[in-house]
Amino acid sequence: MTTTVQSLFPNLQVFPALGNHDYWPQDQLPVVTSKVYNAVANLWKPWLNEEAMSTLRKGGFYSQKVTTNSSLRIISLNTNLYYSPNIVTLNKTDPANQFEWLENTLNNSWQNKEKVYLIAHIPVGYLPFSRNTTAMREYYNEKLIDIFRKYSDVIAGQFYGHTHRDSIMVLSDKKGRPVNSLFVAPAVTPVRSVLQKETNNPGVRLFQYDPRDYQLLDMLQYYLNLTEANMKGESNWKLEYILTQAYDIKDLQPESLYGLAKQFAVLDSKKFIKYYNYFFVSYDSSAICDEKCKAFQICAVMNLDRVSYADCLKQFYI
Repeated sequence: MTTTVQSLFPNLQVFPALGNHDYWPQDQLPVVTSKVYNAVANLWKPWLNEEAMSTLRKGGFYSQKVTTNSSLRIISLNTNLYYSPNIVTLNKTDPANQFEWLENTLNNSWQNKEKVYLIAHIPVGYLPFSRNTTAMREYYNEKLIDIFRKYSDVIAGQFYGHTHRDSIMVLSDKKGRPVNSLFVAPAVTPVRSVLQKETNNPGVRLFQYDPRDYQLLDMLQYYLNLTEANMKGESNWKLEYILTQAYDIKDLQPESLYGLAKQFAVLDSKKFIKYYNYFFVSYDSSAICDEKCKAFQICAVMNLDRVSYADCLKQFYI
């Protein structure tokens, strides 16, 4: 994939993040230098500076300023270290010292008046398709949420993957005020469990931001109708939706997304029906989300920590 991107877009600055399938045995990403971390660093050398390469080799994470936007920093976290199946990190309070590094990096950005886009594979928060299940170990999730709340004025956006589904989340502070917007991108690869009827169409997306303060303005989601592509034997990527137009909101700021989530919670919300269709990247418009399903979805959008998530489920009498 790296060589493909480099050959097709030789002049493009790319900021990658490691996923749980980028290692073998899968999920078992280590807390020290490894052959895989070194190999990845060598592959990504055209894109990253020496400081970024150094931490990438040590623990699979890095940060780097954007060359064309000197007050914007990218932080690429290795959240695979916090993934439940990773037995390497069992009972470790700070695998690879990434928490300490993250706090120092965000504090330096705050002092230098930088804004940060944070990217990672496994997202924080709760999985929207199951009850009371964080995407990573709960201890690590709570730790990250605390850090993100502390530096919410520095972080201008958070971007994740892993679930193969299209979803949003809003981080609120301890007083319930929305402070950060988070986006989980669907995958190019479709996936489903044996018991699932639905899978996802392949999807890619573009974000629009204000170059003055890096506030997120809009998102364009593109998709490939896989059923149609298989029937015709050719791919035809299309625009699936533009986020602000699809939901009639003004931008992608936390207040806007929080207000949208409130609208999702309304009985028979047409916006939620649309959201649930987009969740599977328009794979099956007949998919029904019952009362319990909707509660899991909405609580996952609006509540990223253990206490507020549990309170949310109680409001739905679940």
